[in-house]
Amino acid sequence: MRINVLLANKPQAIRIHESSMTLFGLTESGEASVKLNPNCRDEQYIKKVKEVLSSHISGSPGGYPVFIQRWTRMGQMRDDSLEQLLMLGEPEAVVAAVCATGLTDELARRAWWAMEDAENARRMLEHEVVVGGDMGPVLANYLIEHLPFETEPEKMIETVRLVLQPGLTDESVRAELWKKGLRKGAYHVGFILTTPDDLPVEATSHVLFAEVSSGLEKLADNGNQLAAFLNKLLSNKGQTFLAALKTILKKPSNQEVVNTALDAVRYYFAPMRPEGNPDQSFEELSEEARQFVSQEVDEVMDLIELHEKIPEILRSARVLSGMGYGILRPVFHDTSAIGSLMRRKLEPVFIPLHEEIKILTG
Repeated sequence: MRINVLLANKPQAIRIHESSMTLFGLTESGEASVKLNPNCRDEQYIKKVKEVLSSHISGSPGGYPVFIQRWTRMGQMRDDSLEQLLMLGEPEAVVAAVCATGLTDELARRAWWAMEDAENARRMLEHEVVVGGDMGPVLANYLIEHLPFETEPEKMIETVRLVLQPGLTDESVRAELWKKGLRKGAYHVGFILTTPDDLPVEATSHVLFAEVSSGLEKLADNGNQLAAFLNKLLSNKGQTFLAALKTILKKPSNQEVVNTALDAVRYYFAPMRPEGNPDQSFEELSEEARQFVSQEVDEVMDLIELHEKIPEILRSARVLSGMGYGILRPVFHDTSAIGSLMRRKLEPVFIPLHEEIKILTG
């Protein structure tokens, strides 16, 4: 009867604490609770409660249909049923709601009340409407506080990437995250993914920058996209990115960190390769880059005429624009190594990669 009274008041969300056997409802006037008094085994009683909720909310007495969990986690739930999902008292239904493309800031508030969880927060911060709403900073603050307890580098990267979105954190928080990244390199990968041209440190520009910058700017003004990118790369912004990359590559913890870092490099150098990811080995990239610099194309030839060292810089930039799993496949295809063993196996790839970075940093 008390559950039906709660449902009659049209709650916005429902959650069940099985440990205390209490049902909570979020209403417009606040939070209401109903103490559950099982007359059978707790598991059976909770199941019956969920059947009551499902019958009232969706007309289906079977509770949340487990067989569609995979669909809903992929965001394939109808937007008009999201409010219903949050009133079933089922954690998986909350996950379905936060994964849905139609999630709003208000629904995010209800979902967060129903189930505070780091993974849910990350999923919700994938939605621009949530990032720009009232819930964006709330979720970001939770993830930042929870970050020291994350043990998987992939989740560290994803968390930092998401909380660095505009409007979610201030400069002091960004600086603190960067400082912690000196011990946990995965944090820095999140930085170069989200704010590659706005890192909390600053390197000096390339030694050639002052000499060639004006020429690169003129070519860029005439539509030379390669010149525009090289001008940024040789400036303090580009050099700061490369310095951060060198730090990340010193001691990556696992294969996912390496792979994601190289993906971030490819994204950054994308103007050098409009055709996209070549998925080639390092040797193939090096040979292709030499051919790229030697081609008689106005955009390339105009750059080469600026300075005798530009061809080598252009070649190295072209190599880095092809970074990705292609250069790692010869090493990673038959090993699951992590840590120092992984880094030793990666030396045939990292040694030539560092040589290319040296050329780009002068």
